[in-house]
Amino acid sequence: MTVPEPDTTFDTVLVANRGEIACRVIRSVHRAGLRAVAVYSDADAGAPHVAAAHTAVRLGPAPAAESYLDIDRVIAAAVATGAGAIHPGYGFLSENAGFARACEDAGIVFIGPPAEAIAGMGDKITARATVEHRGVPTVPGLSRPGLTDEELVAGVTGTDGGPGVGFPVLVKPSAGGGGKGMHVVEDPADLADVLAAARREAASTFGDDTLFIEHFVDTPRHIEVQVMADAHGNVIHLGERECSLQRRHQKVIEEAPSALLDAATRARIGESACDAARACGYRGAGTVEFIVPAKNPDTFYFMEMNTRLQVEHPVTEMVTGLDLVELQILVAQGRPLPVTQEEVTLTGHAVEARVYAEDPSTGFLPTGGRITALRWPEGPGVRVDAGVVEGQEVTSDYDPMLAKVIAHGADRDRALDRLDTALATTLVAGVGTNTDFNRFLLADTAVRAGDLDTGLLDRIVDDYTTPPAPAEAVLVAALALRAAAQATAQAAGHAGVWAAADGWRAGGPPAPFRVRLAVPGHGPTDVALSTGPDGTVLTRTPVDGDAPAGQDDPVPVTVLDAGPGAGAGPDTTWTIVPGGRPAGSRRWTSRPVSTPDGPGVAVSGTAGTWVVHHLSLACDAADAAAGEDDVLSPMPGAVVDVRVRDGDTVTTGQPLVVVEAMKMEHSLTALHDGTVEVRCAVGDKVGAGTVLATVTN
Repeated sequence: MTVPEPDTTFDTVLVANRGEIACRVIRSVHRAGLRAVAVYSDADAGAPHVAAAHTAVRLGPAPAAESYLDIDRVIAAAVATGAGAIHPGYGFLSENAGFARACEDAGIVFIGPPAEAIAGMGDKITARATVEHRGVPTVPGLSRPGLTDEELVAGVTGTDGGPGVGFPVLVKPSAGGGGKGMHVVEDPADLADVLAAARREAASTFGDDTLFIEHFVDTPRHIEVQVMADAHGNVIHLGERECSLQRRHQKVIEEAPSALLDAATRARIGESACDAARACGYRGAGTVEFIVPAKNPDTFYFMEMNTRLQVEHPVTEMVTGLDLVELQILVAQGRPLPVTQEEVTLTGHAVEARVYAEDPSTGFLPTGGRITALRWPEGPGVRVDAGVVEGQEVTSDYDPMLAKVIAHGADRDRALDRLDTALATTLVAGVGTNTDFNRFLLADTAVRAGDLDTGLLDRIVDDYTTPPAPAEAVLVAALALRAAAQATAQAAGHAGVWAAADGWRAGGPPAPFRVRLAVPGHGPTDVALSTGPDGTVLTRTPVDGDAPAGQDDPVPVTVLDAGPGAGAGPDTTWTIVPGGRPAGSRRWTSRPVSTPDGPGVAVSGTAGTWVVHHLSLACDAADAAAGEDDVLSPMPGAVVDVRVRDGDTVTTGQPLVVVEAMKMEHSLTALHDGTVEVRCAVGDKVGAGTVLATVTN
């Protein structure tokens, strides 16, 4: 029995994804005049993508395997809602050939490439052979199916009679992606051991231990080309993206176009990408990834093809003016591409930063918790693709990416400046993020010069330190708290000088307004505010510990334009004029926030955003850290293994408890020798700072 071709006319699209991915796809579905259906797990019942759709269907519990990755449940949701098409987004089922076939079997249009193209490009050995038949250049290597470790060693060293690949080499699993299972080998003596370890890792991670080897390209740059193809034989490219700023093979900053390529090379690499798409009978949006030697940009090699929309596609949209999801929908409807290669133009430059729920100061461990305050940047040339809202709980069940901040400018320098300013004013309170680390990257001299390679980020990551709040930010926080106190008094029915909270006293100089703050990078800091006869605010910080520079003695600062109801609304603007010099004025905003550490004030300016906590006197002696006997969870997550029992004798460094958070396992160890008391069990959901075990001498 032959399965009929799906009817390409549809008025409803189910979006089989979550978070910022689903929100972004749903926007284009709406613009196309179609109904959008969302799906969700129990953890996402109140998520923004659910509210954005016309209707939503529950898939199952929080684990992805029981919800977003369950093909039968997704297909059933489409059938139940009358969805004639499914858009997989990116991640989850987007590159699953079985899912594409299941859509076809159900008579549902899969908004993506044919299942055969997904399967062919998903296996790196098959993909390499496929594109080589079209003349697409590939890195010298060994990629025949079924090669044994002995055959790989002989092929690399040339002892099989061949020319040899030559060291250094890159050992790669044929299945999988994202850099997992890849190993660089420089010494021939290490190759056999690395191959054995790589096979075990590939089998465990991907269920397939097939390996292949490529010559390792020195100072490589990761450049990918966006392609679009329709069912009428039209294949075009939309320029390239530079994705060389990676941490552990995961992209962090992306931009379009690349600063490395000239117009001639751009045309050549674009045509090679189109040839790769033609080679596998591609249809829809796809990305062909190339490795380009930084020292020889005229040479490029095919690396792999991602048979889906990419996370970083917004930078291509901003320089081409095209909506890639809209093009995907048109192709899925059987219509020809509305633009030819000659009509594709690249205007200006765009840069994207991924905002992750992670803590750069602790080795980028995932964070979590409830988002207590949220503000995304706005303005000309700034775009935010986000999938979270204020009040939402960020759990350890899914990928930690919260949003993408994208900026467009007339040239690369202006795009970088605009993105830096946008990140400076981004506020995500209650959950640690990598926002400041992204700004650190953008300020690096090599990044600003466009002198990139895939190892750059890992080389400079140890130079990063969390930026301390500047003195001016501390001042604004104190001003905001004083204004909030005045607003509270007025709301209670008090008025006049008695409720002004400005230190006014009859017959004497104004008394200072004093507040103790927990300042990022400085610790507990006392701030005193008093008002001079000319309206100048005098600030003083007695040194009880580390005080911000410039606040040890009274510093005159004029405060202008605080605005009505200062401190009471969601955002208050403050114009600070240091030393009474208007030419040096700077604008700040403040917002009251609630965090796991208590009430505070979020202060934002061009220098960055900091959350400053208000410490009451009762807190002064109550902030001692847990003793070194206690083993604490470093993040919210779930206990997946307890490796000791109550009363066991343990030694320094011995693993005690394993916590899983955001797809990562973290083994927690004893800080010293002693006897352990276990204070958790497998399956427990724990928060950051939860005591999991205690080791006593």
